[in-house]
Amino acid sequence: MKNIAFGQYYPAHSPLHAMDARMKVVLSVLYIVAAFLCKNVLSFAALLLSALLLLCLSRLPLRIVLRSLRPLFFIMLFTAMLNLFFSGGETVLVSFWRITIYVEGLYSALFMLVRILVLIFGTGVFLTYTTTPIALTDAIESLLSPLRILKVPVHEFAMMMSIALRFIPTLMEETAKIMNAQKARGVDFSSGGLIKRAKALVPILIPLIVSSFRRADELAMAMECRCYRGGKGRTRMTVPHLHAGDFAALALMLLFGVGILYLNRLGIGFTL
Repeated sequence: MKNIAFGQYYPAHSPLHAMDARMKVVLSVLYIVAAFLCKNVLSFAALLLSALLLLCLSRLPLRIVLRSLRPLFFIMLFTAMLNLFFSGGETVLVSFWRITIYVEGLYSALFMLVRILVLIFGTGVFLTYTTTPIALTDAIESLLSPLRILKVPVHEFAMMMSIALRFIPTLMEETAKIMNAQKARGVDFSSGGLIKRAKALVPILIPLIVSSFRRADELAMAMECRCYRGGKGRTRMTVPHLHAGDFAALALMLLFGVGILYLNRLGIGFTL
């Protein structure tokens, strides 16, 4: 559970770390759109190259990124298998019993796997690894500030997100402590069927829920003691500013999206 990338920040000195958090949120959305625009071999190859370029620019260790993908390996494999066995086509690759695997299904499975990998990696690099939770929530609050005209509580929404991001690692650590304590008391989490394993989780969930409510009560009391009354009249110690490098990154991302569309129109290789 500690390998999950969501909410974890890796301190480093890189161009991505120095970018404005608001621009990184926008770039993350554009990168997701570009990933879904990919249709053929060339566009997916460009998508992989862009992921490698982001890894170099962020100066993140490759082992940390790969370790964060481990908890999601089953989901990625399951999605790829669905595309492999249930996608039709014209060219038969393997046929046995009632199962027929087509070449088009193989390409579809590979493309889907690459797309999921790049989506997880790209959003992790832009939103969590190179951006602190406080900077991320301030950026979301700034981007959603026009919704204040519609009486949307933007600050409260950003504050809830900040608290959630802050306590994800804490709850994971608390879960690990409770599991170790229950194992020391003789609870077995690994043997038996699915129903037995589900019942074995009850001694974990109940203390975790109680601990979460206790932490929430302590946090509310601490905020009241510090006279927190919401976002009205609140100022920030550090005011973010957009620089020329941020707009240059936006232009490069838009150019990358146009390049993806151009590679799709070439129609080289298998096309989704």
